[in-house]
Amino acid sequence: MLTSFLRVLILYPLVIFGVRLMGKRQIGELQPTELVVTILISNIATLPLEDQNLPLLMGIAPMVALISFEVLLSFGVLRNKKLRRLLSGSPQIIVKNGCIDQKKLAELRFSLDDLMTALRGNGVFDLREVQLAIVETNGRVSVYQKAQNRPVTCADLHLHVQDAPPPEVLIADGCLSAEGIAAAGCTDADIQQMLAKQHLSAADVFLMTGDRNGIAQLIRKETTA
Repeated sequence: MLTSFLRVLILYPLVIFGVRLMGKRQIGELQPTELVVTILISNIATLPLEDQNLPLLMGIAPMVALISFEVLLSFGVLRNKKLRRLLSGSPQIIVKNGCIDQKKLAELRFSLDDLMTALRGNGVFDLREVQLAIVETNGRVSVYQKAQNRPVTCADLHLHVQDAPPPEVLIADGCLSAEGIAAAGCTDADIQQMLAKQHLSAADVFLMTGDRNGIAQLIRKETTA
């Protein structure tokens, strides 16, 4: 029992480190090589845990080798366009000017349900609104709407609007965020002063955001019965 526990303590950080080293993408955004390596690492990690007679090094060595190979391969993919296309493929246009490329759809084994689901995920419910729909190398669908169907922007209306600083998290679940406070251009004393005006302490706040213009929003913690 103790041996299994110690092996978990060793293998778990190694798997986390390996996945972090390969990047911060979500599962749905992984390239084929990254997905394969992730699956292999998870399977290899279970072997020393299931078989106590198997040396721990027999699990660690293949994992380190796979991680190293993936990192080296990623550098090669960045520098070599042919290798990148060979391993990851290239984006494919499946809708152009509202017309579906049925042949390309069949080649990608993309059903109409898959297409319509992807369009709805991009806020499009009418195929006629689509100028281009592209299946990216990670399987996700990017949609570019026709000009008359795109949301109106300030640039379209020739309005000159100054960029506003984004709100930063100042307090999260009762804890002050040093990074957010610094990014918002204020200090802990400023936060305490704002809280004092509302007769609150940081522990009473579920979420507080603010920006460099001094605009702050606050959500109190809900009291549990």
